[in-house]
Parts: sequence; C-alpha cells; structure tokens
Amino acid sequence: MRETERKYDLDEDAALPPWPEPADAAGSQEFVLEAIYFDTADLRLAADGVTLRRRRGGADSGWHLKLPVAADCRDEIRVGFTRGEAGRRSPQPPDELVRLVHGFTRGRPLVPVAELTTRRRQWRLTDDSGRGLVTVVDDHVTAHTMGVSTEARSWREVEVELDEAGDTRLLDRFDRRLRKAGVRRSEAPSKLARVLGDRIPAARRPGPDRSATLGAVVLAYLAEQARVIRTGDPAVRREVPDAVHRMRVATRRMRSALQAFGAVVDRDATGDLAAELKWLAAVLGVARDLEVLEARILAAVAALPDELVLGPVAAQVTRYFTGRRVLARDEVLAALDGERYLALLTAIDRLLDTPPLTPAAGRRARPRLGAFLDRSHRRVDTHLRAAERRGPDVERDIQLHDARKAAKRLRYAAEAAAPVLGEPARALIRQVRQVQELLGERQDAIVALPVLRELGAAAALEGGNGFTFGVLHQQEHQALTATTWTPVRRALGRAARGATAR
Repeated sequence: MRETERKYDLDEDAALPPWPEPADAAGSQEFVLEAIYFDTADLRLAADGVTLRRRRGGADSGWHLKLPVAADCRDEIRVGFTRGEAGRRSPQPPDELVRLVHGFTRGRPLVPVAELTTRRRQWRLTDDSGRGLVTVVDDHVTAHTMGVSTEARSWREVEVELDEAGDTRLLDRFDRRLRKAGVRRSEAPSKLARVLGDRIPAARRPGPDRSATLGAVVLAYLAEQARVIRTGDPAVRREVPDAVHRMRVATRRMRSALQAFGAVVDRDATGDLAAELKWLAAVLGVARDLEVLEARILAAVAALPDELVLGPVAAQVTRYFTGRRVLARDEVLAALDGERYLALLTAIDRLLDTPPLTPAAGRRARPRLGAFLDRSHRRVDTHLRAAERRGPDVERDIQLHDARKAAKRLRYAAEAAAPVLGEPARALIRQVRQVQELLGERQDAIVALPVLRELGAAAALEGGNGFTFGVLHQQEHQALTATTWTPVRRALGRAARGATAR
C-alpha cells in the first residue's frame, strides 16, 4: 500500500489546533503500540530510508516494511504474524520481507536495532459520505536503541496521513493550520531515524552546484544511479510496473557516465565495473524488451480495423509472450539473488567510497563540461551523417543503431551536467530525447519484424490465419523509412551548440 504522510514535532504540553473544513472527525481512538525495528549492524536499511519493524498493538499488528518512493511518500508491505509469533519476544523477520531487502543487506543478518513504545491518539477525518480523507495521530514516543550500547529518547509528534479519498491539497491545508499554531515540520523522516540519529550513515554527498568540480559532478550522478539501482531491487521483485525499466536505465546511465567521463573517473580502473553493469542491464533487458514488444504488437492489433483482424490475434500474441516473460523474470530474480549481483553492488559502493579520480577531477566543471558534451554529440552526428548517405540497407541500419547508442550516452552526460549548466543542458536533454524516441521507434520496428513472421507462421501451422500478422509486418516495415534524418540531426546540433558554448 502507498503511504503519504507528513510528520510534525510538538511540545509535550502543546494543544492541537482545530481541523480544517471540510472534514468531520469520526471520533478518536487511543492505544499503545510496541515496535522493534530490524536492520543490519551497520544500518544499511536506515541509510536508504528503509524501515523494517515488528509491531504489536492497533489494527495492523504484524511485520511492516516501508520503502521510500518520494518525499512524504513510501510503499508499505505488511505481513501478519504466524501462529504463536505475536507472543514471542524477538523472532526473525519473515523470509518474504528479507528477500525484498536483499539488495540493501547484501545477505547480512538482520538484528534488532531499536525498540519504541508509542501512546497514540488517533482521529480519522471523513467527507460527507463517510470516505476517509486523512488520519491524524498524536504520538507520545519513548524509544531506545539496541545493541552494544543503548540510548533512550522520548518525544511527541503528529502525523497527518492521506486516506483513500484524500489528496495532497488537504495535506497542505493541514500543514498551514499546524504551522500557524506553531507546530514544526519534523526533520526526521521516521521515528527510527529520530532515535538512531547520527548512527545512521550519512548520505554520500550533496548535489553539485554551479561552482562544483568535475569530480563532484560525476560522482553525484553516479551516486544517484546507485541509489536507483538499490531502491529498484525490491520494486523489481514485487513486479511494480516499470520497475525493470527504471533499474535497467540506471545501470545504463552509470555505465555510460563511466565511459563518457573516463577522463575524470579513471576508465582503466572502472573497466570491470562497467562490464558488470553491462551484464546486469542485459539481464534486465530481456524482460523489459519483451514487455515493450508485447505492448507494441497488442496496441497495433487494437488499432487495426475489425475487418483486418482475422481470428483470436490478441490471444495468440499474449500466449506467445506469457511463457517468455515468465522465463525472463525467473532469470532476473536468479540474477538478483546471485553472488555476482552482490559483488556488483559492493563494487559500486567501493567506487563511490574511494573513487579513482584523475587530476582533472579537481578542476571546475562549468568551463569544461561543454567539451565532454561536444565529444558525445559528435559521435551521434557522425553516425547520423553516415546513415544519411546510405540507402535502406544493412549499413544504414548499423549506423542508426550506433547513433541510438551514442544518443543515450549524450543524454546521460547532459543529465550529469544539468545541475551546473542549467537550461542549455536541459534543452539538449529534451532534444536528444526526441532523437532517442525516433531511433528507438525504428529499433522496435526492426525487433518486431521477425516476431511477427514467427507469429504468422505459427498461426498457419495451427490451422489459423496469419493474414493479420502480415498486415502488421508491412506496417513495421514502412516505419523503417518514415523518418528523414537531416532535420533531426540539425536540430540536435543547434541544441548541442547551445549547451557547449562557453
């Protein structure tokens, strides 16, 4: 379930302000919650804003895993107690939750790190039809850390959480009312973060600004991709829509940055890591490409006039892809559970903790980033020019495929540079994204052609009619020659000149 809430600090004797209208309080409840939080000894979960707890009391006793999504927003996965578990003092977390945090823990054991007791008063505010808008809780918390040394703390906080019928505008209204009454937004993202305090490993580094060095720019970009890979792991395991795509793109971005900025982070020292990132992207790519191709063909079928759809075409397409997607997913999960993946994550940590920086890394980024972008742009331009000189042949296909790969590298380099170069880099990103989409559309058509032939042949062998797949095959073939590349190349060149001007 998705949890969107805001937390506030409150003095022990402070009064809560009246609730904003329209909202009717459905009466308050009071209860005591007892929670034990689990993490690795070095607090790897807490470092990424992940919490895993065993809680007793209230309406949702059991195990709770919370995964960060965005500011004020987390996904919560709940697992109820097994028979007799609620009475045991410190059982181990359930396997299904342990697997979800495998990418964070790297197989390290989960141990109790903090214990909290909360005296809670709760209101559920509803609209006129009784649907929940927000839940407000007033918590008095006592807590202590667990392990070699312990530290006790107590505090009071208010949480305002959206219910099924609420929206963020209502959170904003509560926020204004609370702030007007002198209530402060909490700096701690969770109760666990508050009790652990500075024991939690600090974030690696702030984002670069206009005065940053080349090393700071590149490392900030690499650190962000590392975060996306880590947080993408449980999303992939849970089959969250688009999770495979996001994790795959992050691996590509990291590998591309290592290549594009090899003069900043020593390319020779990161060659093995780049190869392993390529491996992970390839594993994720099989599953992602099947998703994209199935959706493409089904959309094309749906767009055809009824008289051109002969037989159960959509069902044939779904049947073709279902088994392949299951196998691809099994391969992804096997990779994420394997030692090679854990070694890759460790190598990424090592890169960020002790980066192999060159002397160029200490130079100011702003006057030098343009050279990196210009070099990446020239690769795209070279391949597009070569494709323009060719007719519709294999060599043209190769040049456009290489242009697509070069465009990705240019876009990722521009993304890394954007915090320093500002709008010119963002304009380049927008333009190269359009080039990527055109080249990607063409590549998708090339990939679809043999699959459509296979589907058509299979339909005939099964006694059906392959006509519709022939129609789709012809459409995809026409798509290969639909784009004129000269204006595309020139528009990209103008955006690149704007971003690389000094």
